[in-house]
Amino acid sequence: MLADVQSREDKRNIRIDKVGVKDVKYPITVLDRKRKFQSTIADINMYVLLSSQFKGTHMSRFMEILNENRYAVDIKKVRFILHEMRERLNAEESHVEIRFPYFLEKEAPVTKAKSLACYKCGIEAFSGKKDDITVFAQVPVSSVCPCSKEISLRGAHNQRGMVTIKVRFNELVWLEELIEIGEKSGSSPVYPLLKREDEKFVTEYAYDHPYFVEDIARNVTQVLDKDNRIFWYSVEVENFESIHNHNAYAYIERGLK
Repeated sequence: MLADVQSREDKRNIRIDKVGVKDVKYPITVLDRKRKFQSTIADINMYVLLSSQFKGTHMSRFMEILNENRYAVDIKKVRFILHEMRERLNAEESHVEIRFPYFLEKEAPVTKAKSLACYKCGIEAFSGKKDDITVFAQVPVSSVCPCSKEISLRGAHNQRGMVTIKVRFNELVWLEELIEIGEKSGSSPVYPLLKREDEKFVTEYAYDHPYFVEDIARNVTQVLDKDNRIFWYSVEVENFESIHNHNAYAYIERGLK
């Protein structure tokens, strides 16, 4: 019988808050509101709390659990994975972080040309005395500066920005919903494919809807505040400034963790 070195006693009396596997690239299947499921490739981190009495954890068990549960990653499945990690690794706490590209078909506003848009999304989950699950989506938007529009005779400076929405909820909130909220919060959505007619529409629409980075964060907040499914959220907005050598940033957090 081979020696189980990891389970040997460690006499330094130091617990490790997180130990496990990091940056695992893995094919997964996630929930899709329109098609039910979508296949993608995730970057996954899996950790547990290691008691001070043990020398190490069993790294292979993380991958075993992942292999057994790869075909569906939703709120219920993530909760099951967390509990499996705690049980099979004899740990009081477990953590899972899953980040993946999520694709939606988008139509150009005028020509209706279809193409796939990619969004960075993910799940951050914890199990200890209680379970905690956060879902997030990063949504690119366009913004036109209201100040520049007000003081300029021939246009206004604009830039691309990123809206990151994280939510904790007691009833399912779809990634598509978070993406829609983010896109409607800016001066204009960002499209993967635009013809000339579309470009004209997008630039003129954005010019008619100028927003500061503060405006975008508040626009998102107004929508999330009205959603009874959500009991905590954070909104992070970063504009990649086109005429400054720095980015503009705003952050709002509300609710009980």
